[in-house]
Amino acid sequence: MTFQQIQEKARQEWREFGAADRPRVLVGASTCGQAAGAGEVIAAAQSYLAREKIEAQLHEVGCLGMCYAEPLVELAKPGAPRILYGNVEPESVERLLQDYFRGDIFASGQALAVMSGERIDGIPLFDELPMMKGQVRIVLRNCGLIDPNNIYHYIARDGYEGLAKALQMTPEEVIEEVKKSGLRGRGGAGFPTGVKWGFCRKSPGDEKYMICNADEGDPGAFMDRSVIESDPHSVLEGMAIAAYAIGAAQGYVYVRAEYPLAIERLKNAIAQAEQLGFLGDHILGSGFRFHVRLKEGAGAFVCGEETALLASIEGKRGMPRPRPPFPAQKGLYGKPSNINNVETLANVPVILGRGSAWFAQYGTETSRGAKTFALAGKIVRTGLIEVPMGISLGEIIFDIGGGIPNDKKIKAVQTGGPSGGCVPAKLLDIPVDYEKLTQAGTIMGSGGLVVMDEDTCMVDIARYFVEFTRNESCGKCVPCRLGTMQMLHILENITAGNGKIEDIALLEEIASAVKQASLCGLGQTAPNPVLTTLRHFRDEYEAHIFGRRCPAGVCRELVRYRIDEKKCEGCALCAKKCPSSAIMGAPKSPHHIVPDKCIGCGTCYDVCRFHAVIKE
Repeated sequence: MTFQQIQEKARQEWREFGAADRPRVLVGASTCGQAAGAGEVIAAAQSYLAREKIEAQLHEVGCLGMCYAEPLVELAKPGAPRILYGNVEPESVERLLQDYFRGDIFASGQALAVMSGERIDGIPLFDELPMMKGQVRIVLRNCGLIDPNNIYHYIARDGYEGLAKALQMTPEEVIEEVKKSGLRGRGGAGFPTGVKWGFCRKSPGDEKYMICNADEGDPGAFMDRSVIESDPHSVLEGMAIAAYAIGAAQGYVYVRAEYPLAIERLKNAIAQAEQLGFLGDHILGSGFRFHVRLKEGAGAFVCGEETALLASIEGKRGMPRPRPPFPAQKGLYGKPSNINNVETLANVPVILGRGSAWFAQYGTETSRGAKTFALAGKIVRTGLIEVPMGISLGEIIFDIGGGIPNDKKIKAVQTGGPSGGCVPAKLLDIPVDYEKLTQAGTIMGSGGLVVMDEDTCMVDIARYFVEFTRNESCGKCVPCRLGTMQMLHILENITAGNGKIEDIALLEEIASAVKQASLCGLGQTAPNPVLTTLRHFRDEYEAHIFGRRCPAGVCRELVRYRIDEKKCEGCALCAKKCPSSAIMGAPKSPHHIVPDKCIGCGTCYDVCRFHAVIKE
C-alpha cells in the first residue's frame, strides 16, 4: 500500500474507534494504571458487558498523566457525552457501567471530565481540569487517547507524516529544520539536537548508528516509560527521521529490563512499523533503509551516560570512557553514532510535521518547546505533565499539581533526579529553563520533580541521594568512587547525631572536588543535592551538629518520644503496636516510654488517637 492508502485505512479505523454507533469503554492500562488495579477493572468490565450482552468496544489505552486518579475509565455511548471517571475500583465497575448505560452519568460520583463537546452540570471539559489547563502537550499528544498497540490510531493522528515529509527533503534540510526549532536534548544536558545530528552527519564513514536512550533510572521519574507505553510509534518515527538525517541504517532502543510493558509495546510497534513499511528497507518507497533492535539493560543508573550505554550494547560492562572522541566521531562498535533520549525523539515528528516555527513559539529564547515532568513526592496531583519552558516551579506545583497535601507548607523541590539540586520555597518563582535552573544550583535533568513539605529533613534528603549515587557509581574514576563514599559517611554521622564542627567545610570541599574531577555526568552532578542543601538549608545542618536535633523530626537517632500523661487515656494501643515493647502502663492509666528500649520508630506517634505522644 502507498502511504496515502495507509492513511485512508487509518482514518477509517479511527472513525470506527470514535464512532457513536455503539458503546465504548477505554481503560488506562499503563504501568501506573495497572498498579492501581486497571487489570481487575478491565476483567470486571468484560464480565459485565458479556453478561448483559452489550456489544461495546473495550480498549486499553495509555497514561493520560493523571496518575493520582488511576484507574481511569472513559465511557461513551450513542447520544451521550464521553465521560472520564477516576479512581474506579473493580467492585464499583458494574454499578458504574450500569448507571452510565441507563442514562445516569452522575450516579457514581466519580465523573472527572467531559472528553468532548460541552461541560455538563458542573463536570468540566478535560482541557479545563486544573491539572490540564497549563499544559502544552506535544510529546504527550496521544498519551491516553489512542490504543498504543494499534498503529492505525497513531497514523490517523498525523503519525508518520513527519517521516514522509523528511524523506522529501535532504538530510541537511532536516537537520536545519531541527536546528531552527530550538529543540535541545531532553535527557538532561540540554545540548542542541540539530547541532548534535550535524556532527554525526559530517563524520566520515558508511556505517552509522542511531540510538534511543530509554534507560530511565532517576527515582521518582517515569516520563520515558509512560511515553513508550502510551505512544511507542512517536519514538520510532523520531528515530527514523534522525537516522535519515545522520545517515544511519541501524538503530537501537536501549531500555531497562524493569520496564516489561514498555518493552512489550515497543516490540509490537516495531513489528507493525516494519509490516507497513515505516521501518526496514525502502521506507515509504524511498531508497532509505532503517532497522531497529531492542537492547534490554540490567538497570545500572550509570548506563544513562551515553558512553556507558554504548559499552553495554556492545556486551561490555557499562562504564563511561573519556571524551573525546565523542560518540558522533567514534561510538557504537567504533562507528559514528547519535544518541537521543525518548522525549527528544518524540518531539521530532511534530517539528517535521508542523514546522520548526510552530514548535519554537513555545518556551523561552534559549529553551524552546515544552518539557515533560513527573510530579512526585508531597503533592496533591501526582502524575505526568508537559508544560511550556519558562513556566515557574510555583505554577507547576500549585496550579497544576494542586499544592501540598494536608495543609502543609512546602519546603523545597528537587529537579533533575538524584543528580539535581534542591530549590527552596523562596525561589519557586524561578522559570523552568536550562540556564535559570543551573544558576539555582540544580539541573533540568530528564524531568523528575520531587516536592518536599515541612516534615522533610534536608540533611536526610542529601544523605538519601548521595547513597543512591554512591551505590550506582561504576567505580572507574577515583573522585566519584571515593568522594561519594566519603560524603555519605559524613552525612550518616550527621544524621546519627555524631556530626563534628568541621564536617560542613569538609563536605563542601569534597563535593567541589567530586564535581570538578569526575569522569562522567554521574559524578559531576552527584554533589548537587549536598551543595544546594548546604547553600539553602545550612541551618538544618547546624541544628544536627551543634544542637543534636533534627528540626523535621526525621532522623531517628535525634528524635525522642514521650507520653503526655494528661492526654493519655490508657487505651494501650501504643503498647500493643510498639515493636520493642518500650511502652509500659496499667490498663486505663497513663502510660510511659522506657527510653533505653525505645528505638525511635515513631509507631506510637502514628497510632495514638489522643495526640498524647509527643515527638521532640
